[in-house]
This record gives sequence, structure tokens and C-alpha cells, in this order.
Amino acid sequence: MQALNLPKTNLRITKQGDKYAVFDILRKRYVRLTPEEWVRQHFVHFLMEHKGFPAARMANEVGITLNQTSKRCDTVCYDRNARPLVIVEYKAPHIALSQETLDQICRYNMVLRVPYMMLSNGMQHLCIEVDYEKGGYRFLDDIPLWSQLLPE
Repeated sequence: MQALNLPKTNLRITKQGDKYAVFDILRKRYVRLTPEEWVRQHFVHFLMEHKGFPAARMANEVGITLNQTSKRCDTVCYDRNARPLVIVEYKAPHIALSQETLDQICRYNMVLRVPYMMLSNGMQHLCIEVDYEKGGYRFLDDIPLWSQLLPE
């Protein structure tokens, strides 16, 4: 798999038949190793190991219903009261983060209404803070620490 613009982490990878699988620390099981999953696992470990996100407040492949259609958010992080705080959308490294990617996570946010959205293809990472009072948003310069995301 391709080297990413994320700190190295120790992933558990195994071969299952002619395919590879990676251990998902949040789902606590092996999942098929695809380029997007490679990004997800590195980014989840980055959030936990370098940004202080607690694993107990994170979930992968969270189902939502949008316009009577079932969708899955790649990762959702929850606050102390189990309310969604962050949605993370991943793409494979060869897929550029684009307006289409941003539109996808914004559609998911119509359901969850989180204050933060993150996008990553493993090479580029974006964090967006949503301001519901003013009806706008702003791109942050960096992925914040977990402690910076929680209200006082």
C-alpha cells in the first residue's frame, strides 16, 4: 500500500485467502484492506495517538438515513453526551478531495448536524468547522486536538 501523509502506525494485517485484511480497532474485527480502508485505519490511529481522540467515542461505518436511503458515514466521533461531534469521510489516496467529496459529507451532516467535518485521502486532510448560528463554515489550518473540539 501507498505511503501516506500521516504518522506511521502499527496496523495488524493478515492474509485471508488471496486478499488482505486489516484489524479495525474500533469495530474490533478484521476488515478487507482496500486503499480507502488503509487511509481510514491510519487516520483513526492518528486521531487517537496524536490528537487525543478516545476510541470509546469513535465509531466506523455509522449508518444513517438520508432521504429514505441508507448511507454510511466512514467515522463518527461523539461528545461526552453521545451526540455526534465530528464526521470523517475518507477517500483512497489516488482520489482528490473535491467539491463532490465536500458535498457528500455535507449531505451526511444534514442528518447528524455536527460542528466539525473532516476529509482525508491520506495525502491531504481538511477540517471544517460549521457555524450554525451564522449559517457558514470555515476551513481550519490543522486537525484540532480532541480537547479543543469540546465546549467548555
